[in-house]
Amino acid sequence: MNNKIKFKNDFSNTSIIIKKNFTSKYLKLLSNQNRKVFYVIDINVKKLLNIQLNENTNLIYLKCGENIKNINFYQKICEKLLIKNIDRNCILVCIGGGTLGDLCGFVASTILRGIDYKLIPTTLLSQVDSSIGGKNGVNSKYGKNLIGTFYNPSEVIIDVNFLKTLPKREIKSGYVEIIKHALIRDIKFFKWLENNYIKIFNLNTPILEKAIFRSLKIKLWYVQKDSRENLINKNSRAMLNFGHSIGHSLETFYNYKKINHGEAVSIGIVTEAKISNKLGYLSKNDLIKILEHFKKAELKILDKNIYNKKLISIIQKDKKNLHGKLNLVLLKNIGRSFFARNIDIRLVNKIIQNI
Repeated sequence: MNNKIKFKNDFSNTSIIIKKNFTSKYLKLLSNQNRKVFYVIDINVKKLLNIQLNENTNLIYLKCGENIKNINFYQKICEKLLIKNIDRNCILVCIGGGTLGDLCGFVASTILRGIDYKLIPTTLLSQVDSSIGGKNGVNSKYGKNLIGTFYNPSEVIIDVNFLKTLPKREIKSGYVEIIKHALIRDIKFFKWLENNYIKIFNLNTPILEKAIFRSLKIKLWYVQKDSRENLINKNSRAMLNFGHSIGHSLETFYNYKKINHGEAVSIGIVTEAKISNKLGYLSKNDLIKILEHFKKAELKILDKNIYNKKLISIIQKDKKNLHGKLNLVLLKNIGRSFFARNIDIRLVNKIIQNI
């Protein structure tokens, strides 16, 4: 399998390498450059790293979780970098999951108005989703990812060796984003996942790397069509938000506790698939296929607070909405999505209440 992907858009060039046990070699290459390297690392993966220390090496460790993705931690990291005299010739390297990647990307894009940024995602969720596409940012009490920038890393190293440290719950969280990519774009990929999801959960390297590669190719296809999510055409990267209008709202409802991102999006995918069906787009047969796969894979499909009135008010604050109307990503078929505009919030609420 080709383990390299080159990605270029109007504001950056990114090289993506998918290769097991490649991280140590890559970190050695960074250490041999005559540039200061600032590492921001999730402390949970510290024991898996072999970073050569020299006068150009600076290490910052964080205990990571959704709680770090806020303005306060953003400021703390910036000040730690500035006190160590970071300059525009330096490299910022993030080694961690999606929340740390979102935060570090925001730092990299804004400190000194932008510095070279490398990313080594260490969870399946971050490897197949947040590591590419250039979205960075932090959460607000008013919602998820409402403060941020578009800024791509120059290099992304995807090493599945990190995944062996993760609990099955986190592997499934990442798998939700993989299945999402199949649902919005590629029915053949969906059928392949139906036959291979257990091998993915068991971290079968060839199958896992193939799933990651195909998932990334789908995401990049949309990103290249609409890099800054301007919603300008039917191929907008907004399609990547399938399941996320409901999912992000659930995360906000729970204050980013109790359920993780993948679980929230899993519920969101099922709910938005049901909305697609009720509005006359997705066939009953396709809906049943989706539900059957989610049940077999033991992914979350419902949460009692989906019926809470507060959830609808949170959904209304989604960035995709305009003029008081809902804009949702819906399915026409498995493998075919579209951006539904100006949906009456009362209609969506009525459908949700009867799911």
